[in-house]
Amino acid sequence: MKENIFDVLMYLFENYMEDEIEILPDSDVVRTELLEAGFQQIEVNKAFDWLESLSLQRAIKSSSPAFRIFCSQEKDRLDLECRNMIMFLENSGILNSANREIVIDRAMALENEELSVEKLKWIILMVLLSQPDEEIAFSRMEDIVYDLIPTYLH
Repeated sequence: MKENIFDVLMYLFENYMEDEIEILPDSDVVRTELLEAGFQQIEVNKAFDWLESLSLQRAIKSSSPAFRIFCSQEKDRLDLECRNMIMFLENSGILNSANREIVIDRAMALENEELSVEKLKWIILMVLLSQPDEEIAFSRMEDIVYDLIPTYLH
């Protein structure tokens, strides 16, 4: 049995979000499909809450660079490799400072989820997909997620 919010999010991303389906099915239909696929009701509800919170967040456009210091709770959830990935993507222009904050917020919202850099990449991809005018950043991140281009963290 699948009991993981991240697994539910991945299922939704791969089946509904990535292909930009013109007519999205009713959320009740999707919930039923998830339950039939073996996901537990509580995890399905948490995943929908996570996506709803993501849809409510809109990046604030900022023209000045911002310096980021991670608080102790963020350091506990995001290991050094994850924090380095976020900074690398920001320095590469894939993330801007506003999207970085949304990524951190959405990563922190997966409270009981053990985060790895691979899971973080998927979170970043979902965040970029949800943001308007981020098609190029999404495409670049998609190449990283699917290992079409190497990422070097120095």
